[in-house]
Amino acid sequence: MSIRRFWVPASVVLLVGFLVAWASQSPLEKSPPGPTDEVENLPSITKQVDDYFAQRWQTAGLKPVEVLQDDDELQVYRRLSLALHGTIPSLEEIRRFEADQEPDRIARWAAAMLEDRRFADYFAERLARSFVGTDNGQFIVYRRDRFVTWLADELHQHRPYDQIVREMIQDEGLWTGSPATNFMTSAFNNGEFDENKLAGRTARAFLGQSMDCAQCHNHFFASWTQEQFQSLAAFYGQARLSLVGLNDRTKDKKGPIEYHYEKRMPGEDGEEIVEQVKIDPDVPFGEDWLPSEGTRRQRLAAWITHPENRRFERAIANRVWGLLFGEAFTTKHEDDDIEIRPVDDMLDPEPLTAEFSGDALDILGRDFREHDYDLRRMILAIVTSKPFRLSSDHSAKTQEEYELLENAWAVFPLTRLRPEQVVGSMLQAASIKTIDRNSHLFVRTIRFFREKDFVKNYGDLGADELQER
Repeated sequence: MSIRRFWVPASVVLLVGFLVAWASQSPLEKSPPGPTDEVENLPSITKQVDDYFAQRWQTAGLKPVEVLQDDDELQVYRRLSLALHGTIPSLEEIRRFEADQEPDRIARWAAAMLEDRRFADYFAERLARSFVGTDNGQFIVYRRDRFVTWLADELHQHRPYDQIVREMIQDEGLWTGSPATNFMTSAFNNGEFDENKLAGRTARAFLGQSMDCAQCHNHFFASWTQEQFQSLAAFYGQARLSLVGLNDRTKDKKGPIEYHYEKRMPGEDGEEIVEQVKIDPDVPFGEDWLPSEGTRRQRLAAWITHPENRRFERAIANRVWGLLFGEAFTTKHEDDDIEIRPVDDMLDPEPLTAEFSGDALDILGRDFREHDYDLRRMILAIVTSKPFRLSSDHSAKTQEEYELLENAWAVFPLTRLRPEQVVGSMLQAASIKTIDRNSHLFVRTIRFFREKDFVKNYGDLGADELQER
């Protein structure tokens, strides 16, 4: 009797465990991705990008390498998987891809990969590095994990990018219940906000402009002045934390809340004089885009995401290009007269004229704006364009010849994988089945800790992972 009482519950536990394990396995999709509206509407923007590069190559007298086609498209699929999911494709995914011989294979598979939760999770982490950095900060008021999860949810739900940015800059509430506020609380330290840190990060992440040097003095190598930087920081000067979370206050017990900064000037006796100077919020360009109504942060958010702000759309296009190619668009150019720049320190955009309709970033940015700031469409436009599908093999006989091709995006650049891509690929290579959210909990747990340990041991590139490598 006692044996029966033991085996009946044990059998139930084993059966439940087996069913859970079976249900947690990644389902095998027998049919390849089909055509979607996104894919069918791509040719126009893809052609514009291709035409731009064709003209650029012709002007430079360069012949691009061959486009990868047919069986060689597996290389493009591998690039897609590394860029969008942070790992190589699994064997079962490779077999399905090889079996698909229908037209527009790359576009259809890229569209399907963008719908996969792995894309949202991976790209959210990549973007979060520019938005909030990699430090965990003060746990009591800052939850980076909540921010990344929120950002992944927004990407997965196709939230327009301009709305995501506005929410980060202007949202109120608790950092746990309103995760977007963690953009602000990431700069909260020693009981107060670091407005300078927020201003510098805002300019770099959303405008592609490095203004940090102007925090204490006029920029040595650009036109930014200290007053411009500090007037931008003043938009964050009324943000406060309380028991109910983040909000904006125009006054406190002492009176109106104003923003002050330290201005250093040489004195008559040669000693430096430091003054606390009051400054009102203002913008360094595009004054007409700044609304007069709303809180300071709401006004700043509206100005940054204004439809006429080319810097906003160019900045995200440059960053997405970098995440897909391993190097930002602005880090290369075959013309020595055109200065190459890091992803977050771009030159002022060249004025558009009848003769100059913009570069690849302008083409992508315009389409981005016209299609409701759809990040997926921008990615699809890039990965279906000719530069992304070019081979990495070349016939250049000298290093100089190769650099001309690479700097013109006439050959797919060779860049080292980031640490998370290396360990993700190693773990996936050890499994025939795809490791994703549908995998067994044990498999996902093992991957999480192994990836974390690997990145810790071999170095995390941090927020600067897209600097020239």
